[in-house]
Amino acid sequence: MVDILVVDDHAVVRSGLMMLLNGKENMCVVGEAAGGDEGIQEALRLRPDVVLMDLSMPPGKDGLTATSELKQLLPHTAVLILSMHDDDEYLFRAIQAGASGYVLKSAPHEALLNAIRAVASGSAYLTPAATKRLMSEYLERVKEGGTVPDYERLSEREREILSLIAKGYSNKDIAEQLIISVKTVESHKSNIMEKLNLKTRPELVQYAMKKGLLQFE
Repeated sequence: MVDILVVDDHAVVRSGLMMLLNGKENMCVVGEAAGGDEGIQEALRLRPDVVLMDLSMPPGKDGLTATSELKQLLPHTAVLILSMHDDDEYLFRAIQAGASGYVLKSAPHEALLNAIRAVASGSAYLTPAATKRLMSEYLERVKEGGTVPDYERLSEREREILSLIAKGYSNKDIAEQLIISVKTVESHKSNIMEKLNLKTRPELVQYAMKKGLLQFE
């Protein structure tokens, strides 16, 4: 069962989402909140698997700020941004804030359900159109800069670990899956960050997305 917290400043939207999600197998809305601050409080109280977070919630704390704070407090809770903004800037900012996915409010119900299932399982979710735009922008930057990030220097094992880290797996999970020690995973991760000149996990996730290392629904 996927426990879901709905955070949106519009009561009608919250009610609609609750009716949709509670009617689906293995999904249950355990709570709702009308703003970012309340959403964080409810998440700490309820410990949901997924927080469905509205992007714009005036007045008060917006969805991006709430997501960033929530991920620091509950790193294993997945945050799925639900937004009316089909804009790459918002998409990048959501990823940097720690969101596991980004879905438009205009998307079909099935896309939202697929997104919730994906982030609940530890994967990331973007629409194919958003993924295509990210790749196009990345290739354009490479063309303008004349250089390609040093991905080719990574070993096959490092590429495998990079993908798993970006999908949200912990060092322990990766160690168990690849049948290696946690210390070895940490060593590979350190090498990856150094070779790619990355400093933070959001940067790593963004890089993996641009390289097409994540499988999106």
